Amino acid sequence: MSPKLKKRLRLIIPLALAVFFGWYTFSKLPVSTIIPFVKSANYWWIALGVFFGFLSHLSRAYRWKYLLEPLGYQIKLPNSIMAVFITYLANYGIPRSGEVLRAAVLTNYEDVPFEKSFGTIVAERIADLLVMIGIITITLVLEFDFIVELLQKSFQPRKLVLFGSIGILLVALVFMIIKRSQSKFAVKVKSFFNGLVEGMLSIFKMKYKWAFIGHTLFIWGMYVLMFYVTTFALPDLDKVSIGAILVAFISASFTIAATNGGIFVYPAAVMAAFTVFGIAKDPSFAFGWIMWSSQTIMIIIAGSLSFIYLPIYNRIK
Repeated sequence: MSPKLKKRLRLIIPLALAVFFGWYTFSKLPVSTIIPFVKSANYWWIALGVFFGFLSHLSRAYRWKYLLEPLGYQIKLPNSIMAVFITYLANYGIPRSGEVLRAAVLTNYEDVPFEKSFGTIVAERIADLLVMIGIITITLVLEFDFIVELLQKSFQPRKLVLFGSIGILLVALVFMIIKRSQSKFAVKVKSFFNGLVEGMLSIFKMKYKWAFIGHTLFIWGMYVLMFYVTTFALPDLDKVSIGAILVAFISASFTIAATNGGIFVYPAAVMAAFTVFGIAKDPSFAFGWIMWSSQTIMIIIAGSLSFIYLPIYNRIK
């Protein structure tokens, strides 16, 4: 597969998924069904959710400094903040392109080599992944009985154990083959995982590692909190359990990584998660759109201003 074709597929596939899920969702639930919920929503709670989201982005920008300092770079905080908002805005166009732009900002304005700044972003993602795994674990503990019951209804226990065992054996087999192989692909895979482990360990070797961990927990705490407080905007969601909120939050978070900022798919994922807990489809779908739209508007405004002001700020300095 040629590099040009790979780039095109990376752009086309997420867009195609977003369009398909958007069409499918709207065909099941017309827009007219969510308009009454949007009109009657309490916008003070929505604004509070946006504020928490904004705080998480500021914390992410400040956390980045802890990874760059051991490399010998003291970057300006405004540049870091603007780079973060540019990242999120760019990801609405091409998924994961924002990370490249974010590293490029430091290369252009802070003289940080691209590969080094990009490496710190990868280390950040590893830390975020660990926290996400922690949130998933907490969710499983809180809703263990419900999830087990749901799996028993959806799958036969024997088949579940059988397929699970086969899956584990296949993963172990592939791991052994790659470990012993000397092919170019195997070498790349091993190099990737070695870098992954090295990046994870480098976080605990930082001078301000506890501050970094504190910021990481704060970022994800704000993510969950912005999701939680926004549920108060709709009276129909006043009795949503924390377990349902966490399941919906996890589902929605995966859509952001898989598509262009979760467009179309984010509200559908929230609705699917809430309906599993017996919550009506219409308010669930409306909440998904309110949640996604409010955060997206904030990113569009802050990201656009960052694009405009970034060269002006650095020219003045």
